[in-house]
Amino acid sequence: MAGLRLGKKTELRETKYLYLFLSPWILGLLLFTGGPILVSGYYSFTRYDIAHEPVFIGFQNYINLFQNDLFWKSSGVTLYYTLVGVPVGLAASLFLAILLNVRIPGQRVFSTIFYLPSVVSGVVLSLLWVWLLDPDFGVVNVLYYKITGNTGPQWLSDEHWVIPSLIMMSLWTLGNNVVIYLAGLKSVPPNLYEAAQIDGASRFRQLVNITIPMISPVTLFLLITGIIGSFQVFVQADVMTKGGPNYASYFYVYYLYQQAFRSFNLGYASAMAWVLFVFVGLLTWLMMKVSKRWVHYEGGGD
Repeated sequence: MAGLRLGKKTELRETKYLYLFLSPWILGLLLFTGGPILVSGYYSFTRYDIAHEPVFIGFQNYINLFQNDLFWKSSGVTLYYTLVGVPVGLAASLFLAILLNVRIPGQRVFSTIFYLPSVVSGVVLSLLWVWLLDPDFGVVNVLYYKITGNTGPQWLSDEHWVIPSLIMMSLWTLGNNVVIYLAGLKSVPPNLYEAAQIDGASRFRQLVNITIPMISPVTLFLLITGIIGSFQVFVQADVMTKGGPNYASYFYVYYLYQQAFRSFNLGYASAMAWVLFVFVGLLTWLMMKVSKRWVHYEGGGD
């Protein structure tokens, strides 16, 4: 009995220390995340422009939002970027991770090189790509001309090419995903590959039947974070295109920013933020539900 009481006291003391060390993070979460979310929820039902007191108008902001063509345009642009950019980014990240997983001299150096662009400021990266995609003097069009003999596209000035251009730019920052995939690949038990080789399985069959299922939890994590990130695209639109041409890169968050900090229509912008919050939350929940069908955890658990 004495040992049981001592064990409970130790557990209670460890729990107190746990909450003590977590308290700064919990406090920061409540003040800087939870608080603004609740306040914006209130503002979404008001007409508010900073200069005047908020006036309660019920669901009018949401009604105006869903009747606004620009809302649907920005939503479509963001959805297009997400549906194309996220799968392409995941496939490219996995491909690079598989190449880096081969034991060769300087593997860590190559991993570092691929990761470095991920730590570059988004503004700096955007300015760099404005230069790279310059239709007259950009490196991309110079190489395109030397290879094909034809003049390259107007990457950022053509509404048909602007989103593909931004997706191409996003591949520059895949280092974080590559490193995470690489860690997942290294966690796959080698004996599975050895058994497959004994059975005569080709490398492609090993990839499809062993590698991809074993790293499916990593893929789920990167898929969810990639989708959330793609719905938050702002810097590229603000620095590189200003939402153009012809609203072809008018991303949802860029539209939200324009409403909040250019038009000071904070009630309307808050409604936009809540629509995005609820949509991404429901989408994440749906993916977690559907993931049980294709995500395989070691040990066979869900």
